[in-house]
Amino acid sequence: MLTNPAPSTRSRAHLGATDLHVTRGGRPVLTGVDLTVSAGDRLGVVGENGRGKTTLLQVLAGRLGADAGTIRRTGSLGVADQEMPIGDDRSVGELIDVELAEVRAAIGAFEAATAALADGRPGAEEEYAVALAAVDALDAWDADRRVAVSLAALGAVDDRSRRLATLSVGQRYRIRLACLLGAGHDILLLDEPTNHLDAGGLDHLTARLRSHPGAVVLVSHDRALLADVVTAVLDLDPTRDGRPRTYGGGYRGYQEGGRAERERWEAEHRAQQIERQRLADDLSAAQNRLSTGWRPAKGTGKHTRATRAPALVRAVHRRQEDLEAHVVDVPEPPLRFQAPRLGAMPGATLLRADDVAVSGRLAGPCSTLLRSGDRLVVAGPNGSGKSTFLAVLAGVLDPTGGSVHRKRDARIGLLRQESPPPSRRRAFEIYDAAVSRLVNAGRLHESERVPLSQLGLLGSRDAARPVADLSIGQQRRLDLAVLLAARPHVVLLDEPTNHLSIALVDELTAALAETPAAVVVASHDRQFLRDTAGWPRVRLTPYRKVEDAG
Repeated sequence: MLTNPAPSTRSRAHLGATDLHVTRGGRPVLTGVDLTVSAGDRLGVVGENGRGKTTLLQVLAGRLGADAGTIRRTGSLGVADQEMPIGDDRSVGELIDVELAEVRAAIGAFEAATAALADGRPGAEEEYAVALAAVDALDAWDADRRVAVSLAALGAVDDRSRRLATLSVGQRYRIRLACLLGAGHDILLLDEPTNHLDAGGLDHLTARLRSHPGAVVLVSHDRALLADVVTAVLDLDPTRDGRPRTYGGGYRGYQEGGRAERERWEAEHRAQQIERQRLADDLSAAQNRLSTGWRPAKGTGKHTRATRAPALVRAVHRRQEDLEAHVVDVPEPPLRFQAPRLGAMPGATLLRADDVAVSGRLAGPCSTLLRSGDRLVVAGPNGSGKSTFLAVLAGVLDPTGGSVHRKRDARIGLLRQESPPPSRRRAFEIYDAAVSRLVNAGRLHESERVPLSQLGLLGSRDAARPVADLSIGQQRRLDLAVLLAARPHVVLLDEPTNHLSIALVDELTAALAETPAAVVVASHDRQFLRDTAGWPRVRLTPYRKVEDAG
């Protein structure tokens, strides 16, 4: 049931949901979701792909019905989907008018009430007071200016005559987001709002959300945005009782609470497994005693053993009943990433690049020297050649200027920004084949093999699926597994946080900080850059083609 009273002031903005359940295609998508957000609250919604984050926003917006549960909403509502329809033929100005329709209506009602008051019509004073409260609540007079400021800050087209169909997906999204930020809605529902934004746009979005006086529900994988903005986090990933968890204390509270929840889950599951094994061992021991007691050796002691048989039978039955009564009702916890010990060659120069450049792709000269334990972050805007630089270091691309020297027996691994085209081979086959090639070539000792299951990146069910049937995030996990299985001495990572869950990114970041291997990372991830603030940095500049003077 959805209740939607008339819009009120933002100080009374409220959105609540109780015990929401949604099933699609026979599969539970949302199970028992409870949430409450009021004025000043900014709720982050997190979870792996397919956990129902977008579905939840659609249900909260009233666009999609829930199979069970109740929604309560007070105040005006603004919704930002992940993308906008490509076929939209409206103009920029028409889109702005649609998004500011409530503002336009409030101003129109105020102007009508003002005219009625001037004419001295009966009841005009009360009508004027209501209209004035409405425009004040929306801060309607300043809405167009706020939209214009956001259009500029987000790098969006501000020509109101331009047709949306002529603009890129990113431009259309930024225009609509600017409208939502300027419209003065009581409640904002935002689905991955950092898509298509550059650094300046991200800063503007962060500031506007932090200052928003109403309520915000924010679906995002952007850890920096979550850390800077949210006051609480709703986690839709599996829990020990199957119901989502809400953590107060902002993003840090979610990290600490989630870690404690995970540890309790693992401890309870482990305790139940240990108890079940103990009961099984007791049963096995009782059965063994029954077997030896029921078949006495010939000669002495035969009568004594025979009289013990009924007691042994009762003991076996009692232990069978104990085992059957013991229920393992705590499900197996999710995978936890376990990085293998990577290679180290203390004191040796593993890789050295001197004044490298690549014509048309990497403006040199770029130099670096790497030994075991070294760390390096490669930063720079799009088009500056970060991926190219890593490819040169890995030896998969030759520089057109400068030189690269690699220690002959040093293993160098590169995680590319995008996964290779998926095949119909099963994930574990891809992994095992990659490791076998290294062993057969003498690059990896047989004793250094790491089973795929040991890494905690893919469960047994997903490992047995064709790679083409895995999600983008799961394919990325397989890429990471293949890289780590090679036990590299130098780890080169190109945007390693792309498509990975928040929990895995945090675990990977911690592992990279501790590994004895040399690590080079190219990343735009603001939280990752914060987490590695102490690492040395090289900043690349965009390649600019030099025209011939003659």
